[in-house]
Amino acid sequence: MDLLIAFLIFGSVMLLCVMQGTQNAMLVALSVGLVTFYTVARRRGFTREELLPMMKAGAKRGLIVVKIFILIGLLTALWRSGGTITFFVYHGIRLIPPGWFILAGFGLTCLLGYALGTSFGITGTVGVILMTIARSGGVPPALMAGVVLSGAYFGDRTSPASSCANLVATITGTDIFHNVRGMLKSALVPMIATTAFYAFLSPRYPLTAGDGSLLERIADNFDLSLWCALPAVIMLVLPLCKVKVRTAMGLSAAAGFVLTVTSQGQSLPAALKSAIFGYTPADPVLTEILSGGGVMSMFTVSCIIVLSSAYSGIFEGTRMLDGIQERLAGYCKKITCCGVMTVMSGVIMAVFCNQTIGIMMIHQLLGPVYEKEGKHVDEMVQDIANTIVVMVALCPWCIACAVPLEMLGVGAEAILWSALVYLIPLWWLGVRVFQDKVKKRAKA
Repeated sequence: MDLLIAFLIFGSVMLLCVMQGTQNAMLVALSVGLVTFYTVARRRGFTREELLPMMKAGAKRGLIVVKIFILIGLLTALWRSGGTITFFVYHGIRLIPPGWFILAGFGLTCLLGYALGTSFGITGTVGVILMTIARSGGVPPALMAGVVLSGAYFGDRTSPASSCANLVATITGTDIFHNVRGMLKSALVPMIATTAFYAFLSPRYPLTAGDGSLLERIADNFDLSLWCALPAVIMLVLPLCKVKVRTAMGLSAAAGFVLTVTSQGQSLPAALKSAIFGYTPADPVLTEILSGGGVMSMFTVSCIIVLSSAYSGIFEGTRMLDGIQERLAGYCKKITCCGVMTVMSGVIMAVFCNQTIGIMMIHQLLGPVYEKEGKHVDEMVQDIANTIVVMVALCPWCIACAVPLEMLGVGAEAILWSALVYLIPLWWLGVRVFQDKVKKRAKA
């Protein structure tokens, strides 16, 4: 009963904080959660001397992810200031035939999403530019926003530079590149179906006119030579050569820094300021689109990781979730572990409204269940990637959905057009149910 009360308090405070509309408010909720779960552990007989090492061990695991987040912060700033993002946007849009604008927009967001690995970064840059052109060219805004969401979450789920992909790899103790290869395979059929869907829609909603002023401003404010593509090439190619993801990120960020100083003409102090605090263009029109990134942009989410890891350490050390896990194990036998994860993902994202917290709670609740069921850790990695990681974009009040929709200036109707976001979990659940039936028949 005490654990149920703690979860109710935590969930209620989290909902109140979500209504504030900022991630900073979530730190308050997580702090309350840490206190409530710590209190439950004390009521169950654990001493302060026992609990503090548990919290420290959990937080220490979280710090591994924070190191990746710092590199991601550098990338998101220096790709902006170095002209990498604008290079692909400018040349990509200029090459798009009007009748294939929707399909090409999906391809462009997928490419940049895979290279950069941040759904917010892609939505707030290339997504905003595509939406501006779509509105001026007669393409339905909700449709284009759905296209952007599909491409952005392809990268958020699959990229070696993605914070959530690295979080999943860290908490499961798996290799990020091995995971990415599996994610690409498991998303193949949904990707083909989504591509066919947008190919069908493209000629039916062609770009009839376009506002070229935005592209002109980009050309006026940035050097757009081929060198600007170098950071993206580094990030795409080095992982294929089995270079460690942190090394590839560091080299890509270094290339972006050099381009910021040389090609884009910023001073060293200005480039350093962009890397730490985020990039801000001189042109006020481009400020809304291209501003952002930087190490400090990762501060709040890093705190979320550390706090979440601290009370997951309490869960693990005190085994207070064993009763819940036994029930979930029973449901796994009825609807498969993936089915249970899909349902739990829906509940967690609706209540806690945060992708990072959702991933960690799913792993905390179902990790031991998968182990007891004798399932390989790769199965859990793919199930997480194909459920909670993308399903957060289906919940209009979840941060992972609400913020991109706000950036794109559309309502929840855009979710209906974000085909990849719901095709991935539907397809994967069908695959897992089929595999489970085959295994049961083989045993019979």
